[in-house]
Amino acid sequence: MADNQVTRRQFVKAGAVAAAGVAAGITPTFTVYAGNPTKEKTDSIQNYNEQMEYRRGGRTDLMFSAVCLGGHWKRVDKMVPGLFQGRSWLSAELTSKDFEKNRYDVVTQCIERGINYIDACTMQEVIMYSKAIKDRRDKMYLGFSWYQGEMRSLSREMEKAAKAGEPKPPGWITQKLKECIDYGFKQTGLEYVDIWRITCHEKSGMHTDNQMEEMCEALAWAKKSGRARFTGISSHDRPHIKKWIERAPDELDVIVTPYTARTRMTGTKIESAEEGDAARVVKMDDGSWENSLWYTMQQRDVAWFGIKPFSSGSLFKGDSSPGNPNEEEDNKIARLTIRAILTNPVITAPIPGIISPEQVDNVATAVLQRRALDVKERAELDAATDRAFANLPYHYRWLNDWNYV
Repeated sequence: MADNQVTRRQFVKAGAVAAAGVAAGITPTFTVYAGNPTKEKTDSIQNYNEQMEYRRGGRTDLMFSAVCLGGHWKRVDKMVPGLFQGRSWLSAELTSKDFEKNRYDVVTQCIERGINYIDACTMQEVIMYSKAIKDRRDKMYLGFSWYQGEMRSLSREMEKAAKAGEPKPPGWITQKLKECIDYGFKQTGLEYVDIWRITCHEKSGMHTDNQMEEMCEALAWAKKSGRARFTGISSHDRPHIKKWIERAPDELDVIVTPYTARTRMTGTKIESAEEGDAARVVKMDDGSWENSLWYTMQQRDVAWFGIKPFSSGSLFKGDSSPGNPNEEEDNKIARLTIRAILTNPVITAPIPGIISPEQVDNVATAVLQRRALDVKERAELDAATDRAFANLPYHYRWLNDWNYV
């Protein structure tokens, strides 16, 4: 599978955007399009459904569905009233049978539509999704991060200890990360995960080189011991991600970053297209693309997942409750967003948070629709995105830093 390459004929036939990297010798993500128009072999694709698109996740050689399930369940209280015990979506009552059924039903619909990856990045998410995929691991890849015991909290503990004059010994982070994943396994009954992608600080450059090196030691141990098939990080810090992809290529198989409808690839420009035709991504001549994060990920053959495709819900006018007055319009904007993101053939998949089986159907439908947006659709999406970014909550304004990758 790794030897296959996407051709221009394949891009055009499926209505996708041609990548700037093709002309420059950078192999884009190998894709099996919905309907499999080029008759690719699909036996090795987990949970294959002809009505879903699949993209190769870098050197993992796993074929991931072109839209996946993000672990976050913001607004799920609209499906299970009274679920949140506090102000945060992380306060959801994990013993609620109605909540457990909601997550099970969402995962079931993902499986029905050919979606094959769940990205869980908190203790709560890992616990709930481990239940939801029990006895169904042959249908779903699982991404694991127990962020409460990973780099964010560990670096804060190190800082406190240093200020108290009791610095942590060398190897402390590595040991704590090992304990963290084993604790997560004990709590959930998991024996392995497909991807351990450690959650770093949003500005991961806050982690020292020594801390990152110890983290990479833990990732290497997890792969060697069979606890994780592949490993990586999530971060919002482009220069730091790029630095560590280059420094630790054996450990960073997967990268998780923000990616919205505004995100573009540095050093490229999009040439407009006639209605119904594919646009073209064209390399610029200023040399900036060779220094970009996306170029480095392609060089190192790294899987790339995009979080916050709906700008943490700010993209929508409604509250996501079934039958709300804005439901139809919001569903359309969600589909336009997925289509726009998937015009980039080098991203593995966006991973939206989803609260209902109907929302699963909506994003899966987007994969089947014509990829290039026409002039009217682009104007609709731009207006919705501009509104969303103008109204971002304070703690999500960093999304403005991800207009280019």
